[in-house]
Amino acid sequence: MDENKYAADLVSIKEAQIRISPYIHETPVLSSSTLDSLSLFFKCECFQKGGAFKIRGASNAIFSLDDSQASKGVVTHSSGNHAAAVALAAKLRGIPSYIVIPRNAPNCKVENVKRYGGKIIWSEPTMESRENVAQKVLEETGAVLVHPFNDGRIISGQGTIALELLEQVSGIDTIIVPISGGGLISGISLAAKAINPNIRILAAEPIGADDAYQSKMLNKIVTLKNVNTIADGLRASLGDKTWPVVRDLVDDIITVTDDEIIKAMRLCYEVLKVAVEPSGAVGLAVALSDKFRESEGWAKSGRMGIVLSGGNVDLNVLWDSLNR
Repeated sequence: MDENKYAADLVSIKEAQIRISPYIHETPVLSSSTLDSLSLFFKCECFQKGGAFKIRGASNAIFSLDDSQASKGVVTHSSGNHAAAVALAAKLRGIPSYIVIPRNAPNCKVENVKRYGGKIIWSEPTMESRENVAQKVLEETGAVLVHPFNDGRIISGQGTIALELLEQVSGIDTIIVPISGGGLISGISLAAKAINPNIRILAAEPIGADDAYQSKMLNKIVTLKNVNTIADGLRASLGDKTWPVVRDLVDDIITVTDDEIIKAMRLCYEVLKVAVEPSGAVGLAVALSDKFRESEGWAKSGRMGIVLSGGNVDLNVLWDSLNR
């Protein structure tokens, strides 16, 4: 693997692990023998600070800044978990944060941003609006942009999940990872494949926001005008820094329906006793799906790591979903 052609590598990921270790949790791994007799190991980023994996990349980016860069604060745009993570990391660094949030973001994630002291600026629920509003804030404040996924520092921070998981559990041959903008799966792919080139990385994606699947099929970045999925954290499109990693290192992308995601949320709650948001449950949905069983990777997958990427779910959404 030619690591030099990607935005991050094993060296930058190990450096990130050292940098962020004072500010994050090493999250636990849970397993269950009752989930369809599969050998599944759940990396519980739902127990991470801020309730999701995003604090890893955000803290790596923000604590990478020198004092002059950091003095005017940071800006980001996000539908929720990255927004909260940037607000929290900025608070830990002692600098201001300006958070552009689409108006349809889940209330629990907006409340997290407020809790961590981020200044909220609203945008319309499109990537174009988010980026335009963020650019305006950048020009007005002189702050530094911390992109949700298309940034080597973010990718490196997220990759620390793989370093932990492969230390915590021996013999993992497959890791299933949610995919949206691609920062999480890029970091995990780069770290895991550098450690074990034979490990398989599978992306889990909602069928109502399957731009990554289409991109992989067409061998170019595909963006969707409209997406429709309960998984609010998986509605972004790949970036020019994440796409090369997804193109080259992700072995397969498997899509699942919202009903399959809801079933996985329910199983997380009932079997693992963990509340997981829809975006975080998509990996389990894939592991249990007929598509996965019919794929080439099924027979090759023995010990599977599944990233439960977040647990920030509105309780009303959780109850409504479990009762469907």
